[in-house]
This record gives sequence, structure tokens and C-alpha cells, in this order.
Amino acid sequence: MGIIKRAEKVGRLYVNPVPTQLAGFKMTWKILPLYWSNQEERFPKQALGPFRTDTAVYDKAPESGLRVTWMGHSATLLEIDGVRVLIDPVWDERASPMRWAGPRRFFAAPLKLEEMPKIDVVIVSHDHYDHLGRDTIERLARMPSMAETQWVTSLGVGKILQRFGVAAGQIRELDWTESVSVGTLSLTALPTRHFSGRGLTHRSETLWSSFVLKGPRHTVYFGADSGFWEGFAEIGRVYGPFDLTMLEIGAYHPLWENIHMGPDGAGRAFDALGGAGLLMPIHWGLFDLALHGWRQPIERMIEVAEERGIRLWSPEPGVPTEVVEDVEHRSSWWH
Repeated sequence: MGIIKRAEKVGRLYVNPVPTQLAGFKMTWKILPLYWSNQEERFPKQALGPFRTDTAVYDKAPESGLRVTWMGHSATLLEIDGVRVLIDPVWDERASPMRWAGPRRFFAAPLKLEEMPKIDVVIVSHDHYDHLGRDTIERLARMPSMAETQWVTSLGVGKILQRFGVAAGQIRELDWTESVSVGTLSLTALPTRHFSGRGLTHRSETLWSSFVLKGPRHTVYFGADSGFWEGFAEIGRVYGPFDLTMLEIGAYHPLWENIHMGPDGAGRAFDALGGAGLLMPIHWGLFDLALHGWRQPIERMIEVAEERGIRLWSPEPGVPTEVVEDVEHRSSWWH
């Protein structure tokens, strides 16, 4: 039996697919001195952008059948085989429970929510603030164009979406290995090595997931948040090969490498997943969530790609960009 299976609980808490030590109170005393002494440019000294999305592009379907508009961090508008998917939408000014404090955006969202083309399905991988923005969800839930949109998320997260205004009938929660179809697209939730929680006292009470999106012509893997683990190889064998693999590269540090793998881990994971197609770095370039400089994840990812012979696909924020089979796309907006 493989290691890709349904989620398990210990008491009321979900657990990772492999043993994983999460940062606790003791870790705080190791981390705080590092923040006090840190000299990295964690927030851009110069204003970035402005980035703007040309919405007229959405009037015509992509010739390749696969087009991506990366909004920064993990927020992505994915057009795959005739289905529009909005992934982990965060248009909020801060990735924080507070509007006046917490990690602030490096640049404004390239596309106003009110300008969003009609969305068929929204994926919310887990409930962390940098993946599930309250203001964003509340605004989307009120938009007439979203009245028939399906929302697909991990177990337990549906209650949060309902609290922010999404109708219960539009929400489908998935356990790991469960699937749902939206039009011609199949979406399957799979394990990641991470955790959940929107408060200090409610950690891991909801599930966290990655997703495979499989259409008639294309297959995409959205890795969400994860440390490296042995399950990547099985995911590649069972659900691959992938035309586009979206893996996190930011907000990492050796102290929490079990739950955030960084560029080197992303390179290992991509190879374990089969090494096919293109690697799209996500989870970077928008929020200060770690000790590293804000450019460091993509700079190191380029080095890793050269070392491992990985084809990168890294577009400019807000630019709808077609994915062409095995053709690299490297922007340099972050310079």
C-alpha cells in the first residue's frame, strides 16, 4: 500500500502523512534572535510595479489550452482546457488577522476583483492567511458573477468560507485522494507536509492539501505549501506526468524545513514528481514571511534549475501567459 491515502486525526487534530515536528513555543526563542539580527532586504526598498492585467486577453481562449495569470505569492488564475480556476485568492492588503499589522503586500493586485473574468471554480488549499484572505472571500462572495462558481477546499475549511459569505451549496470539501469534477476538469486533493490554523489555539483543526487538476489535454499539479517528503514520488507515478508543476519556493528556513521546502526542496520535489514539463515557482515575491531577502527564493531557484536541468516557467505578475509544452518562460521583473 502506498503512502498517499486519506487524512488521519489524533483526537480533533489532523496529522501529516509522515511524522513532522512543528514549531512550538520553544522554537520562538530560537527564531526571535535571528529576526533581531537579520540584515536582509526582506521588503523591497523601491516600489514594485505597478503591474496591470489586460482583461481583454480573457475574451479569447488560449490557443495552447493552458494559460496562467500569476497574481503574486500563490494566488493564480489558471485557464485549463476551457475551465477557469482561481487558486488561493488573496487580494487583502496584509496576510494577517489584523488590517493594521502583519505582513503587507509588496505590490498592489494586478487585477481588480471586480474586473475578474467569470470563474468556474475557486480552490482554497488551506486556511492560512496568505492563502485565504477574509476581505477577498467576502468580496468574491458578493459578486453576481460568482453566484454559480464552485468552491473546492480541504476538510473543515468550508465553515470558514461560509462565515465569510460563500453559500454552503457552492462549497465542496475534499479529503486527501478525493476528487470532484467541474465541467471537463477533475480536481483531486492530495497530501502535503504542512499544517493549518488561523489562530494560536486552533492549529491543525482543518486539513491542508495540494491539488491535481486534470483536463482532457493538460494536467497541472498545484503543490500549495509543503516540506519535502517521500510522497512526491508516488504523486508523480499515480497522477502525473504534469505539464506544469507549481511548487513553493519562499517563506523557508532550515528551522522549519519540514513544512516549507524552499528552492532546493522544490528542485528535489520536481525531480521526484517525475521531472516532466515545467516548474512554476510560487509562494514568493509578495509577502515578508521569513528571514531571507525577498529576491533570494527566485535567485536560488534559478541556480537550482541550472544545476538540475529544470525548465522554469516564471511569468511577470498579472500577465496572462500561455503555457507551451516544454518551452521555458523566465521573466526578470524582480530585478
